[in-house]
Amino acid sequence: MAIDWRPTASIETLCKRARLLGAVRTFFAERGVLEVETPVLGHGGSTDVHLASLSLEASTPAGRERLWLQTSPEFHMKRLLAAGSGPIFQLARSFRDGEVGSRHNIEFTMLEWYRPGFTLDQLIEETVALIRTVLGPEVGNEAGPLRRRRYRELFREGLGLDPFSVDLDALRQLAGERGGLDMRDAGRDGCLDLLMSLIIEPTLGHEGVDVVVDYPASQAALARRHRDPEDGEWVASRFEVYLAGLELANGYDELIDADEQRARFAEDNAARRALGKPEVDVDARLLAALAAGMPAGCGVALGMDRLIQLALGRASVAEVMAFATPNC
Repeated sequence: MAIDWRPTASIETLCKRARLLGAVRTFFAERGVLEVETPVLGHGGSTDVHLASLSLEASTPAGRERLWLQTSPEFHMKRLLAAGSGPIFQLARSFRDGEVGSRHNIEFTMLEWYRPGFTLDQLIEETVALIRTVLGPEVGNEAGPLRRRRYRELFREGLGLDPFSVDLDALRQLAGERGGLDMRDAGRDGCLDLLMSLIIEPTLGHEGVDVVVDYPASQAALARRHRDPEDGEWVASRFEVYLAGLELANGYDELIDADEQRARFAEDNAARRALGKPEVDVDARLLAALAAGMPAGCGVALGMDRLIQLALGRASVAEVMAFATPNC
């Protein structure tokens, strides 16, 4: 059987990709944001129950150690922020096990940047400006206006329920029916994530650039939390950006409290154990950096391959990568 050694993207496409990456660097240079490079290996991985981190054994000065391929450059970049870097960005190689498809690849390019002193609204505006820059004037203008959409309102409009108060058994039944899966033992967030991805996400970003805000507090990840002005319910201080049914970016009003972050890591690993998933080593160096003092501000991660896919009108991320899985 012949081995297919050829790139998954054409050389012409790779030239266009290079120009778009250059536009990203120009965008940040004009705003005084420093480009940085951080390791793809770290002593901790992502404890997020929805992500599968990859690890390896390596010989280091400390002996044989387990190191983790980073699911994003977040932890190292936050250590730079704590050291006084000021605003920074990175085009980083990132890794997530099992993520292969038209929108996913095990190894991919993440654009991540941090803005000390920024509010979430300021970062939303900058993120959408960056997206329009990469799409170019014609496509960027056709994308439509920026529209802020509240998470619970999307569920009310699309499914006729309040995701914060709906009975769990009723939620499981609905998720099972819509997803064709057995959801009888699923948690609330698992059901909501399924309904979000199957029912709501495909409708987003078709008449504008949709920015979803006020996610459930349980989905805060590494973001702060605040009170929903509607009823005082705790919600996550984060946003996601959607265009043409694709999630492009995920931004946080960053959590800077080391003790709370340590507790969230422990909660994540407890949830992983309950689901029969392996625990992930906690990044002690990140916690030490937070304890030393990371400045308040906001940060966002953007899937660069997806954005280039949209900009070039390609059907999958593989078509804008030199060697996508499994051709790597």
